Amino acid sequence: MTFKLCTEVSGFFKILPKDWQSGIVPFWESYKVTTKCYVLLENNQIIAGGLVFSTCPPDMLYAQNESNTWLHKGYLYLGFIYVIKERRQQNLGSLWLNELKTMHPKQNYWLTIEDLRLDAFYVKNGFERIKPLNNNGVEEVLYVFEALL
Repeated sequence: MTFKLCTEVSGFFKILPKDWQSGIVPFWESYKVTTKCYVLLENNQIIAGGLVFSTCPPDMLYAQNESNTWLHKGYLYLGFIYVIKERRQQNLGSLWLNELKTMHPKQNYWLTIEDLRLDAFYVKNGFERIKPLNNNGVEEVLYVFEALL
């Protein structure tokens, strides 16, 4: 298995659910300069990946002030983290996060989740639950990861 920075993101976008694709693909041209895509490959096939934003991502525009606060503090936003369905429950999400943290050991990260069933996953991976955010009546929760310096 290989973890790498992906310069050609279309393969990663293809593994995302359609509703996730609509949340990033139309905006990619304006974000590609400030966003990195990291993927896990097995036999040259993308099995997991995610995006690392250094500017407010399109799915966080509802909370742009909150986003800018964390980005100004040097935290990068993790979004669109995805593992293909056939490979779930194999710790690939944790592997992706750990590889990212290993590659950038001094970097702090933040993210939000809507699916609160993912709380234990992010806590297990070193993220701390900070506070709820309201996205047009849908509660999301903001988490941060602080690198050990």
